[in-house]
Amino acid sequence: MEFRVFYLVRRRGYILKFRVYFMEHIYKVSGMHCASCVDKITDALRNIPGVVNATITLNPPEAKVEMKDHISTAAFKNAVQAKGAYDINDKMNEMIMSSSMDLPEVKASTYKPIILIALYLIGGVVLHGIISSKWNAGMLMSDFMGGFFIVFSFFKMLDIAGFANSYSTYDIVAAKVKAYGYIYPFIELALGIAFLARFNPMLTNTITLVVMTVSIIGVLQSVMNKKKIQCACLGTVFNLPMSTVTIIEDGLMIVMSAAMLFLKM
Repeated sequence: MEFRVFYLVRRRGYILKFRVYFMEHIYKVSGMHCASCVDKITDALRNIPGVVNATITLNPPEAKVEMKDHISTAAFKNAVQAKGAYDINDKMNEMIMSSSMDLPEVKASTYKPIILIALYLIGGVVLHGIISSKWNAGMLMSDFMGGFFIVFSFFKMLDIAGFANSYSTYDIVAAKVKAYGYIYPFIELALGIAFLARFNPMLTNTITLVVMTVSIIGVLQSVMNKKKIQCACLGTVFNLPMSTVTIIEDGLMIVMSAAMLFLKM
């Protein structure tokens, strides 16, 4: 969440107004038992470079942190764990949001980034087909999936730590193995290169089918439970809500990989 702070400075009869933008995040803190714990966590967080202010409460066990720029949750974890048996997690990524942090209304404009990416990919695939004069379903799907995985891995890699935190809130593997969230963007990149290079189509499509099937399970659970969470498909660059669009996105990859496996048989 972004909020504004105004400063008024009187200088030579004029009032100058300065506007400073800060980011505010709410974190869940575990391991606190008393006021002394609150003091330790407060001191730890306020001493992190880039933190403007930190307000800690024991009940509920939360930390409201104001920062100049984005600071990874890992930095906060290291700071509080150095003070004792404490831990801290991004509450926003646990989908406990205030009304001022509601996800955008689900409409076409909300998914503009995904729509534009899809249109660009389709246009590129069609153009490649025209130039190469090769129009077959396998080639078109392989090119589309290759471009899809490379583009989506790019956005995830812009903030891998942020993606991993967000992804762990709904993916069934990342929720249990945090490292998987850090590895996943590289899996997508490798699959994208494999599709474009036509590397062992049987193996590439099999891995894609398994990875996307596992991924869609968490998506389905989140949508069916009507959780208001952020979709991590484009990392943390865009605030996209988890919805049926995410199911269609993953489902399309599953259908195409299964179709290409069938074509190779």
